[in-house]
Amino acid sequence: MKKLFSILFLAYSLFAMAEAPRHTFSGTVTDASNGESLIGASVTVKELPGTGITTNGYGYFSLTLPDGQYTFVVSYLGYATQSISIKLDNNRQLNIKLEPNSTELDDVIITAQARNNNITSTEIGMEKLEVKEISKIPVIFGEADIMKTLKLTPGIKSVGEASGGFFVRGGNNSQNLVLLDEATVYNADHLLGFFSTFNSDAIKDIQMFKGTAPAEYGGRISSVLDVKMNDGNNQSHHIGGGIGLISSRLNAEGPLVKDKGSYLVTARRTYADLFLKLSPDTLINNNQLYFYDLNMKLNYKIDDKNRLFLSGYFGRDIFEFQDRFGIDWGNITGTLRWNHLWSEKLFSNTSLVYSNYDYRVDLSQDAGFSLHSVIKNWNFKQEFQLFANSKNTISFGLSSTFHTITPGQVETTEDSDFTPERLDDKNSLDNALYISNVWKPTSKLNINYGLRLSTYHLFGPGNFYSYSNGVITDTMTYNKAEIVKSFYHLEPRLNISYVFDAENSVKASFTRNTQNLHVVSNSTSSLPTDIWLSSGNNIKPEIGDQVSLGYFRNFASDRYQFSAETYYRSMENQIDLKNGADIFANEHIEGELLFGEGRAYGLEMLLRKKQGKFTGWIGYTWSRTERLIDGINNNNWYPARQDITHDLSIVGIYDITKKWSISASWVYNTGNAVTFPSGKYLINGNVQYYYTERNGYRMPDYHRLDIGATRTLKKTKKFESSLNFSVYNAYGQKNPFSIDFEQDEADPTKTIAVKTYLFTFVPSVTYNFKF
Repeated sequence: MKKLFSILFLAYSLFAMAEAPRHTFSGTVTDASNGESLIGASVTVKELPGTGITTNGYGYFSLTLPDGQYTFVVSYLGYATQSISIKLDNNRQLNIKLEPNSTELDDVIITAQARNNNITSTEIGMEKLEVKEISKIPVIFGEADIMKTLKLTPGIKSVGEASGGFFVRGGNNSQNLVLLDEATVYNADHLLGFFSTFNSDAIKDIQMFKGTAPAEYGGRISSVLDVKMNDGNNQSHHIGGGIGLISSRLNAEGPLVKDKGSYLVTARRTYADLFLKLSPDTLINNNQLYFYDLNMKLNYKIDDKNRLFLSGYFGRDIFEFQDRFGIDWGNITGTLRWNHLWSEKLFSNTSLVYSNYDYRVDLSQDAGFSLHSVIKNWNFKQEFQLFANSKNTISFGLSSTFHTITPGQVETTEDSDFTPERLDDKNSLDNALYISNVWKPTSKLNINYGLRLSTYHLFGPGNFYSYSNGVITDTMTYNKAEIVKSFYHLEPRLNISYVFDAENSVKASFTRNTQNLHVVSNSTSSLPTDIWLSSGNNIKPEIGDQVSLGYFRNFASDRYQFSAETYYRSMENQIDLKNGADIFANEHIEGELLFGEGRAYGLEMLLRKKQGKFTGWIGYTWSRTERLIDGINNNNWYPARQDITHDLSIVGIYDITKKWSISASWVYNTGNAVTFPSGKYLINGNVQYYYTERNGYRMPDYHRLDIGATRTLKKTKKFESSLNFSVYNAYGQKNPFSIDFEQDEADPTKTIAVKTYLFTFVPSVTYNFKF
């Protein structure tokens, strides 16, 4: 036996001696011109095909390899590729600065590793937008807009003209998690959807997860939109902005300390209200209609292992009609983050995040009251990323969010007929633990698997009710911090991709998500007055399960990218309102709710060209979205309002010369589902309409062409300027905003459909500058 142990020990010693020592190559990848970290930059090893990694959300990477001589290829779309030869005989750390390319060099310098990332990555159902591309796409009023560009991609829809919010793979608008520097944005629209909350001058990175989002995201069952702000130029000071027909913007950025810290400030305001004041008509000049927003960010690199970020957003919309009616709403967010490098392999981020959304409806002049509602939260997050080896990258962490919902506060004037009322705040704690791993067992197979444990606790103080068929069955009073209801859920995540070759891959995914904050609304589009509710005695957490399968193919040296994805999503504990429900300042609103389930399925196809003078894409979606709610439509399945069967978008951008570029987008979709009257009858001489099935009719098909052109006036190292021209709805298509039914005055036996249109065509001119 002793001899056997000696043999085994000798064999182990020889094996250990034969195995080459392993060392780590790590660092950050930044833009050489401004110091911005490059998210998703590719770092590959020339001598080891299939071995590589992409930078994380802060531009950091880490690769552990056996001792040897390697050539590391660092690439990012739109930047000159760097090849770095290193003898890896100990741990090496290097901060890599990539030079931006000119347009003419893009096709020559961008490597295949960067171009075919859509083939090799595990992501399915993910859209990543380039800010430079967004700025060239024509939209209404000429303002570059993230949200409107996203709606031109498959699987992301809006309902009709000038509707706020967006709908992803059959989900409601409230089922989308929208983040700005990790802070939740509860209403991502300005002016009821004509503008988005996100000022493109302040934005660095946009990722939309329609399928399986990484395990660190949670709280919504439909999608995640993760928007990251620019850090600010840490090389030199710059001022830029734009002047448009109804809005202008201004931004400033520069170093606090060169190469170590920077600042960013962007501001934007519309001034349609200033034009109203020019009217001699007092019915017009006494109104207000505008919004403003402000983005600010500071960051400072303490040393090679520590960096701090502080960012904030402040935005508000104001609408007043002759001092008789007013509504204003807005978001406030703040994020404090600390990046720390524990070792070459272990990266961490610690965040303290604040979000606040509120609205106020003022009817004090006529009705003698105003209504105020608020939702706010404090969030603590601790995230770790362990670059274990070249085949495994492990992410794990925790999140704890304290929510406070003020569902309604009625304030009255002295002579009002209404009684002041304040509903109890609803307090809750939303906790999560997660772990995930990106595993590359072979050069062809990539697996991203993870698990998220979410817990949710609703707290007192206040009265909490239980209902049965809308009738109160029980009333319980809870003290402060006393738990009313708790929920626990496991949420698995799985992405698998198999790469046949450099141009072909298939991907599959499964995800489960839960949601404990819910929205009820009397409207189908997102309105600033939507009501937020918490899971509790009557409302169960929403649960969404989604499976998806996709095929990805590149052509012509990766200049063309094609994808086809199919999905099926099931949704539990879906919420709708009873007919005639009163949702404002209603203490018993939970008794006005109906519950059921939903399902959505579809096919999304996208052909994209990302290189050359001509770029753009063609996107098509076939989908169905249905609901089954107890008490609606005779308890039968019916189309959801956002059910749009066919959706087609074509986007093209062409750089004619160095000074001129033109662009166009054309959209077409079949009408969304809607409920129209099926007949009418008379009661005491008054016409009453009766309705049969829910959403049994369709709005007319929608189509629109937008065109744009950009003229570069001057471009030097010290000054840039350009003019952007655009026409929204260029051929003046009349797309109905709404359809109402009225009795024909000439023949009372007939009913006529009255269509309301918002726009025919809208021209815009914007002057942009930077120095």
